[in-house]
Amino acid sequence: MSTKKTPDISNVRERIDTIDNTILDLLKQRIDCAKDIGQLKNESNRAKWDPLRERQIYERLTENNQGIFPDQALRSIFHEIITTCRLSQKKATVAYLGPEATFTHLAGVKYFGQSANYKALESIGDVFAEVEKGRTEYGIVPVENSIEGAVFSTLDSFMKYKTKICGEVQLEISHNLVCRSGNIEDIQTVASHAQPLAQCREWLRNNLPQIPTLPVFSTGAAAQMAANNPNIGAIASSLAIKTYDLQVVVKGIEDYRGNTTRFLVLGPKSPSPSGNDRTSLLLGLMDRPGALNTALTVLSEEGINLAKIESRPIKGKHWKYLFFLDMMGHIEDEKIRRGCERLKELCSYFDWLGSYPACEEISSADA
Repeated sequence: MSTKKTPDISNVRERIDTIDNTILDLLKQRIDCAKDIGQLKNESNRAKWDPLRERQIYERLTENNQGIFPDQALRSIFHEIITTCRLSQKKATVAYLGPEATFTHLAGVKYFGQSANYKALESIGDVFAEVEKGRTEYGIVPVENSIEGAVFSTLDSFMKYKTKICGEVQLEISHNLVCRSGNIEDIQTVASHAQPLAQCREWLRNNLPQIPTLPVFSTGAAAQMAANNPNIGAIASSLAIKTYDLQVVVKGIEDYRGNTTRFLVLGPKSPSPSGNDRTSLLLGLMDRPGALNTALTVLSEEGINLAKIESRPIKGKHWKYLFFLDMMGHIEDEKIRRGCERLKELCSYFDWLGSYPACEEISSADA
């Protein structure tokens, strides 16, 4: 007869406490190692961020995990660890479209982790200016939405300011209708940024047909208004609910599921290749027939995968346009470098906006 004793809950909890203490001790050792690496990089004038090294860490951990711990959670945990350790070498300040708790703020936290300093600004142009003038190391701005398309103020800012794209993050957006009381009967106006209002127009038409909408410059501003006025409802992020102590009236009021916004990280220079990169360009074409087709033919001949193309009118010049292109690959890749050299000869205007690690997963706004 077996005499093996089944552990009780207190014994298991003691084991968990021991494991947690071990993890904490290892984390302290890891951050010490990161500081040592930072010092060595300072001495050799090397960049603090090595995207290829980080990619290799994630791949090694995922392979060693063998699916025992949920892979997405594992990546999220180590993303916070890696980012915190990197920021221990030099604390980063990140500018974003404020106020606090906008989706852009949330995207910044997803990318840089909790350890960065965050600076709220009033417009997307202000974020570009802050990075260009070196008042912050990084900025983060929305560039396109899977339903509503391009964020034109971001594209236009690339024409005006000189910054480099150094990263991207994709956030699955879930819109919440919130207010102070949590009661839909109290709402007399619904405020939000123009894009969330557009992304929820059918729900609002069907459920609040008599309630006017009020476009404001950010979802965070709408949440602030709702916090200060019991008759204003806001369409806002999960972060805004916590930040402004609001109550959820209805969750997930977006008209289409899978609504995703892509954000770009701005900085003074682009990082080294990671092995899975994007390159963004801003092009002006010669005023002649077939100019766009000629430029696209160059990419095809070089075997370059074009991921996105968007046109924007040039301010003050009637019927003149600049084109934004996203290509798969890094400027240091031979075919990308060669393709860009050919485009420079064909185009009236050429600006390399940056090469940066491509986002490999879509984060949830509620995570």
